[in-house]
Amino acid sequence: MNTKSNEQLVKIRGLKIEGRSDETWNPIINGVDLDLNKGEVLGLIGESGAGKSTIGLASMGFCRDGVRISEGTVEFDGIDLIKASAAVKRSLLGKRIAYVAQSAAASFNPAHKLIDQHTEAPTQHGVSGRKESEEDGIELYRRLRLPNPDEIGFRYPHQVSGGQLQRAMTAMAMACRPDLIIFDEPTTALDVTTQIEVLAAIRDIVEQFDTAAIYITHDLAVVAQMADKIKVLLKGDEVEESDTRTMLANPQEDYTKSLWAVRSFERPKKPAVSTGATPVVSVQGVTAAYGTVDVLHDVNFDMHEGRTVAVVGESGSGKSTTARCITGLLPPRIGHIEFDGAQMPLDYRKRDKTQLRQAQMIYQMADTALNPRKTIGELIGRPVEFYMGLKGAEKRKRVEFLLDEIELEPSKFIDRLPSELSGGQKQRIGIARALAAEPKFIICDEVTSALDQLVAEGILKLLAKLQDELKLTYMFITHDLATVRAIADEVVVMKDGKVVEQGEKEDMFKPPHHPYTDLLLSSVPEMDPDWLSNLLEERGVDNIGDAAVDKM
Repeated sequence: MNTKSNEQLVKIRGLKIEGRSDETWNPIINGVDLDLNKGEVLGLIGESGAGKSTIGLASMGFCRDGVRISEGTVEFDGIDLIKASAAVKRSLLGKRIAYVAQSAAASFNPAHKLIDQHTEAPTQHGVSGRKESEEDGIELYRRLRLPNPDEIGFRYPHQVSGGQLQRAMTAMAMACRPDLIIFDEPTTALDVTTQIEVLAAIRDIVEQFDTAAIYITHDLAVVAQMADKIKVLLKGDEVEESDTRTMLANPQEDYTKSLWAVRSFERPKKPAVSTGATPVVSVQGVTAAYGTVDVLHDVNFDMHEGRTVAVVGESGSGKSTTARCITGLLPPRIGHIEFDGAQMPLDYRKRDKTQLRQAQMIYQMADTALNPRKTIGELIGRPVEFYMGLKGAEKRKRVEFLLDEIELEPSKFIDRLPSELSGGQKQRIGIARALAAEPKFIICDEVTSALDQLVAEGILKLLAKLQDELKLTYMFITHDLATVRAIADEVVVMKDGKVVEQGEKEDMFKPPHHPYTDLLLSSVPEMDPDWLSNLLEERGVDNIGDAAVDKM
């Protein structure tokens, strides 16, 4: 960790925050105190709805719409941000205080290139000119291990992967070398190998420029590598706080101990697939391209009824592109897709309604996947009507049944908007919407990566229960190897658009491994504050990305 300073930067006292609902104000944060010195990193942890992001935003003097600070003080470098004028806040935000959002896809302006958005803050705040800030942006892209750093900034947000976009946002926050950065789950969209590189780059820049940081995360192993001290929150209350090593070694409160003990769920081993059994989905010799560049190369694997195939690999390895080929969103250039032994039309527009409903998707970011203007009943009801032809009372009855299936009380949720739900509840709605088509096969695309570990475990248990009840087949795209251990029956490892290894889960976690699989397994963070430093030293601290490539 970085050397601590005794110079205080952030001082929060008696912070109380309320949210508005049905003309009444309800408590969200209940009198929290927070101290942060220059160059110090504070980890905020707790389950979904604990108030982590709300406190992070409040430390900038900001509240979301429908939320207000009702009591307390928030001081940044002696400036009272609650009483400060809008002009004072504008002079600080982006320059001395920066924010890295959890959902980069929802935070970037889709109409502007990455480099244009990167240079906006330093040029408007007079930190540097356009050319200088552009050159600095390219250097930050390089330090954050983005591919083609000289060119990637000239792409639009939709032209890069989610993991790459998250790193571009981290670079953008660092553009003015701020005194304080709030990192709100900055690595949830990243695979384990990229996560190491980004964590190392963040830690390096924080130490080099004596930057203070509030690091919000649900990943305890990650916060162990980044934070000097940890504050645990539960439903707007502070549970306990101490330095990182003490917190990891000897948590005092039962709730903190429960966080340390999560992710115990693991599905029992299923019987082997019968010889000659017809797979529900078969990917056969698929090569696919974006434009003229092939991004998948002769991909082959099968998925059988009632089983879960986890597809793992780093950002850009071809996991989601393979899913797009299966669903017909990206027709393969070579090869074909079979459902129950029959070839499917490669383009979804040529599939009939029965073929379309067989493959459904649950998306990584429920925030961007659910229309914010539609009620839960409307969101689930649309596929019910489209695929099943139900209307009126019959449609509502089916929607209520699906809400029961995902363990949400229909009377409480059917008329709500997505903004009124927690992250875990929104992900459950995504599951219900996929089930509405009564598919045989569901693609789960990083469905737990944005969720805290307690909520993620609940989602995994729900998916397992639904699979057993409905004999569903899952393709589970993930970079979280703990999730793979919990739910997968088989594992497919991808790199650079190719399948490098595949097999039963038990075999995949036993050596010998393909060098790339070994790299993935060795990159899973551990609950040891020295783990990242030791790994960097082992691989070459000054050039971890190249060291990782050399190991392959």
